[in-house]
Amino acid sequence: MNRTDDRLLPVALLCAQAAVWPGAALLRGTVPPASDLLVAALVGGLTTAALALRRTRPVTTLVVIAAVCALGAGPLPTGAVAVLGTAGVALALFSVATERDTYTAVLSVVTLAAWQSLHGLTLHGLSAPDGLDLVLTALLYAAACGSGLLVRRTRRARQAAERLLKRAEAERHRLPEAERRRMERELHDVSAHHLTAVVVTAGAALGLRERRPELAAEALEFAVETGREVSRALGAVRAPAPAQEELPSPDERLRALVAGFRRLGQQVDCEIDPLPDGTVADAVYGIVREALTNVTRHAPGAHTTVLCRYGDTRTEVAVRSAAPPAGSPAHGTGLGSGRGQGFLRSRAREAGGTLTSGPTADGGWEVRAVLPGRNTPSVERTVPRTYRLAQLTAAAGLAGQPLLPVLVIRSSETTPGSHVSAGVLFALLAAAQAVALLWLARAPRAAYGVLLGLVLLWPPAMEVGGYTGPVLLPPLLSGIATCTALVVKAARGVADPSPGHRLPGALPGALPGALVAVPVHAAAAAAAVLDRGTTLPVWAVGAGAAAGAAVAVGTAHWYGTLRGRHEAAGRSTRDERLATWTEEAVREAWAERRRIATGLETTVLARTADMIAEAEAGHLDATADRAREALAAMRALLDTVREGDPAPDLRPQPTLQALDLLAHQCRATGRDVEIRRTDRVPERLPTAVDLAAYHAAETLLAAGGTRPALLELDADGDTLTLTATGVTAAAEPEVRRRLETRVKALNGTLTTGPGGSTLRLRLPLSGEEETER
Repeated sequence: MNRTDDRLLPVALLCAQAAVWPGAALLRGTVPPASDLLVAALVGGLTTAALALRRTRPVTTLVVIAAVCALGAGPLPTGAVAVLGTAGVALALFSVATERDTYTAVLSVVTLAAWQSLHGLTLHGLSAPDGLDLVLTALLYAAACGSGLLVRRTRRARQAAERLLKRAEAERHRLPEAERRRMERELHDVSAHHLTAVVVTAGAALGLRERRPELAAEALEFAVETGREVSRALGAVRAPAPAQEELPSPDERLRALVAGFRRLGQQVDCEIDPLPDGTVADAVYGIVREALTNVTRHAPGAHTTVLCRYGDTRTEVAVRSAAPPAGSPAHGTGLGSGRGQGFLRSRAREAGGTLTSGPTADGGWEVRAVLPGRNTPSVERTVPRTYRLAQLTAAAGLAGQPLLPVLVIRSSETTPGSHVSAGVLFALLAAAQAVALLWLARAPRAAYGVLLGLVLLWPPAMEVGGYTGPVLLPPLLSGIATCTALVVKAARGVADPSPGHRLPGALPGALPGALVAVPVHAAAAAAAVLDRGTTLPVWAVGAGAAAGAAVAVGTAHWYGTLRGRHEAAGRSTRDERLATWTEEAVREAWAERRRIATGLETTVLARTADMIAEAEAGHLDATADRAREALAAMRALLDTVREGDPAPDLRPQPTLQALDLLAHQCRATGRDVEIRRTDRVPERLPTAVDLAAYHAAETLLAAGGTRPALLELDADGDTLTLTATGVTAAAEPEVRRRLETRVKALNGTLTTGPGGSTLRLRLPLSGEEETER
């Protein structure tokens, strides 16, 4: 993403400040003193230079700008640092919110607001005239911080979506290759163990036929049993059960890797969490293997610990080795290429994470990687508690700085007035509204009701505080929080409507709140105007206040709806791309499986069946020949598998036997999917039912969502039942329409459970004769 030059905005602010002062003074014919111009130039230069570094050093920039503007405001006339002291500080706060964590951003804005509030109190006390400038400044800072946090959240969501799409695209090309490797390994095991054993046993029996004739009967019996076992094994290779993965899981591969290094004499302890197969698992395996290999080369015999933690937000991998035992020879020194560390970092970077390595305090070595987790968010470094405590201490010290002169210097006796200014009351009301906004996500109705109730307190605060400024300004300020809440509610209502309320637009939540907000704000504005006094009739004041409130509330509702639609469109586009890539990956892997299965059926299985028939007939010579032919056909098939064939133009349609591939692809992109198939489901289903059930499962999983999903297949008499749990997107009208179209074509039924997260499809099995596929 290309960013605007960081120097443009600071230079623009400097020009705006020069136009306000001394530009305006020069236009009036007043020439400022040279000393004031020098101080202003120093303030402007330091502020501009600091703002140019706001992305790399945002907190330092904020402190420098606040200090420079505070020092420069003393000797300079009013307005000399107004633009830099407000817009410049707001820009620095915005940068803190976008480039640092939420804790630092909130702490910065609270500290700055507290510092300015205490500074004003030490100068004027609680009876400052109006004090509305303090409220406006605090609102500006809060708006800058909130906008920065929103930009940071949007940027993180976009980056997470991009990483997810990148991961899905990588898995799309990986799944067919993984399926090919799985079948190649299974075929190799069958040929290396079963068929080879038959050939060897039959050959031995033929060689000893004259001296030990009983071996012939044993060899024939062994050939029959082994041939049937080969048929069963090859059947499992062609169609693995979706409820259990035949391939070793990534954590099992890691434990096998550790066991291999233990056999080499290494002392290795491990704590490994279950991992889903995919790019992250491959990266973890490669990192652990390279790290253990380096330990074996450079520190043989050193005690090593392998740690792998897989969570929602990150995957942590650590390989830590102690110092090698004294006198242990390092026979592997010099065998490496010197590129291992670079390859480790490259592997972690390609998986979307980071990797660090280096010596430990006890003379050992540690390799630590942080990779994406289950939900693939951006990997952030953890901040120690001592650092947070230091931040809090520094903020408290800066905020309390204005109180030092009051605590140290005893001023002459003054008679503080008992009158509290309107600015203090406005600040308290604004703070209460800010707290209500923070509770909007947890208790939306209560928080929104509190916001509307606080709106009605602003006109009494104007009267009690003796406010004499613009009469409509406080009502406008009171509406900022309400409009913010409406924007959030409208955006959420469109982007993420609750299941069962899939209405268009933002009608489920935001519109009733907007209708209630209009009369409340209109009443507050009218009360403020009438209390001040006006020559207009009451009905005109009420009508004008209602019109203004309607425009403000309607604009907030419209903007929230627009933003929600934009987010929903972005998520829909991402889900469509994920669904397309998942469909392509499964189709390619299924085509690869069917290609190899066809070779099995026409060559190996046919010759294995002939071997079983010859063995049952008692023909030992023919049994040995058929076993050799089956073994040769298996080896030829393995060569074909390794070389690969160009993808056909017409690929076979996946059926329920491809559900394991679909679940594998979903798990690889970060979603937990479990598929259960009971023994009551026939091995062969009518073609239309088989295709419809698979496409229904594909539609449900492709509808998006991050919740774990469970698909259960069961058969009761002449009905196949597909039950899906954890698929909240099934309540979407478009998804339901597509499912109903497939189900009705076979005279099936579709029902949805409470909340829309459970869906059940029933398809009759008697509508079509079973077809061999």
